[in-house]
Amino acid sequence: MSDNNTPSSNNNKPNAKIPGNYPPNYTGNNRNLFFWIIVAMIIGLWLFNSYYESMSQAPQIDYTTFRQQVKKNNVDQITVKGDHISGSLKQPAKTVTAKGDTVSYSKFTTYSPSFGDKDIMNLLTEHNVQVKTQPVSNDDWWLIFLTIGLPFIIFLGIGYYFYKRIQGQGQNMFSIGQSQAKLYEKKNENVTFDDVAGAEEAKVELREIVEYLKSPERIMNLGGTVPKGVLLVGPPGTGKTLLARAVAGEANVPFFSITGSDFMEMFVGVGAKRVRSMFQDAKKAAPSIIFIDELDSIGRRRGAGLGGGHDEREQTLNQMLSELDGFEPNENVIVMAATNRPDILDKALLRPGRFDRRITVDLPTKNDRLEILKIHARGKPLADDVDLDRIARSTPGFSGADLRNLLNEGALLAARKYQNNITRVDIEQATDKILMGLERKGLALTPEEQKMIAYHEAGHALVAALMPYSDPIHKVTIVPRGRAMGVTQQLPEKDKYIYPREYMLDRLAVMMGGRAAEETIFNTATSGAENDLKQATKLARKMVLDWGMSKKFGHIAMDGESDEVFLGQELGQRRSFSEETAREIDMEVRDILEEAYKRAVNALEENREVFDNIAKLLLEKEDIPGEEVIRLIKEKSEKEA
Repeated sequence: MSDNNTPSSNNNKPNAKIPGNYPPNYTGNNRNLFFWIIVAMIIGLWLFNSYYESMSQAPQIDYTTFRQQVKKNNVDQITVKGDHISGSLKQPAKTVTAKGDTVSYSKFTTYSPSFGDKDIMNLLTEHNVQVKTQPVSNDDWWLIFLTIGLPFIIFLGIGYYFYKRIQGQGQNMFSIGQSQAKLYEKKNENVTFDDVAGAEEAKVELREIVEYLKSPERIMNLGGTVPKGVLLVGPPGTGKTLLARAVAGEANVPFFSITGSDFMEMFVGVGAKRVRSMFQDAKKAAPSIIFIDELDSIGRRRGAGLGGGHDEREQTLNQMLSELDGFEPNENVIVMAATNRPDILDKALLRPGRFDRRITVDLPTKNDRLEILKIHARGKPLADDVDLDRIARSTPGFSGADLRNLLNEGALLAARKYQNNITRVDIEQATDKILMGLERKGLALTPEEQKMIAYHEAGHALVAALMPYSDPIHKVTIVPRGRAMGVTQQLPEKDKYIYPREYMLDRLAVMMGGRAAEETIFNTATSGAENDLKQATKLARKMVLDWGMSKKFGHIAMDGESDEVFLGQELGQRRSFSEETAREIDMEVRDILEEAYKRAVNALEENREVFDNIAKLLLEKEDIPGEEVIRLIKEKSEKEA
């Protein structure tokens, strides 16, 4: 392993911390916890006070019993407060409670009758009872608050808390039908076309939109009109939303942004109402731009599927169609939208007059990837051995988001090792992590299993190196990652857009190299070739059905697989060939795969010495670069010469 895989001696401390920006005091959750602690303490105090009063309160007796105790000369003193009478006895007495229990008491409480008792004062004086009086006041206001006001305040606080939670999630009940579009604040964003690498054609089209909004008279003087809708189409992560943010940064007009899911709600009719509200706001601020991200969430084809369409979604889509190009003119409001599924959009949404322009934002080319890497490398301390041009060449098929994630993973790996910069090894490990998954270090393999995996990958690598139209080998590894026990990585020298039949046949031979190695060395077949066989079968069927690369069927496309995503349409489609033709297609696919397997076996048998050497190197080092495989083949050729 390289020295860069070990922590630096200067920074390898147990208490070392990875530098970063953390908030000094995070009180979001602490405030909620403090609030609920206070509420719990108040409730506990209230319950304790109620329990204490109930336990310490003197028993209540009948007024008749009170008079009898006075006549028996057993009352020592009483305190009168309004109609409430409390006092103490000279000798304890007994009374029967409402439950039928006999209770002994020396203190008592009772209430004077509402009709009064004229003789009570004379009776008390006659038996020498000390009488104290107290005015009726609000001294017990806090008891009233605890018993009546506190529960009300608690329920009010709980209701306000949940109201704020719902409002924070965009579910304010008083504005449920209002537009959820956010007005772009230019002072908070600083993204321009200079921050978007690649996608030059898309930027040219979008610059025209921006220029029209700045000076519309140039086009109007020629009798032209600006497109009402611009649809950005491309795979995920290619920068469609970033381009929209760049338009917002370049244009000096109001920019409203919203996602397709923001229109949908649990209430019927809310989506259509929000569409109307959004366009009303945009028309008031015209000229303006509306950007709808993930348009396919509301723009799906209507009436598709066995069970009919989604009524609420279709109502929202109908309102969107009406606002784009309906009975009322929609002037000086341009609608931009982004999707990665244009095939499922409703045809009425794509017709001229609504979304006039469709701008494809495809995966970046090699030069575009280099420019994207330069942008995302800003602020990252890269070591001298990091070559961005090499990274761009070795990442075909990566989107802009993938490249950003690649450099970020490299930074995380470097921080984990307490390094001061990001090295080439960190980038390579990040690439392996993204392409092949996490390394499964805890997997225990027997020597026999390791040998079988080594020969399996050596078979892939040797066939890939010998096939003339195959992509160059980048790395061969038997380190288990993800669900794979080993991987042979091939990276094209340049971006490819057209694949000839010879390339496909060599690709199939490489896929069969692992199974051919198992049969050649161990005279058996293992489950490790499952993914190879699935991919090879899928590619062979595409060659026969879609690309006309079959000798038997010639230049015919059989429409073998449908791209429809709706169940009803897929079931309703009729196959364009008979059962007999389907059987012949299966036979042709099998013949192509058998031919690829024979080519792989012949390549391994004719180069058995190199085959064994590659497997031995894999067992020794676990990872070998593609240059090592090429070196072993050249050494064999030089010996034979």
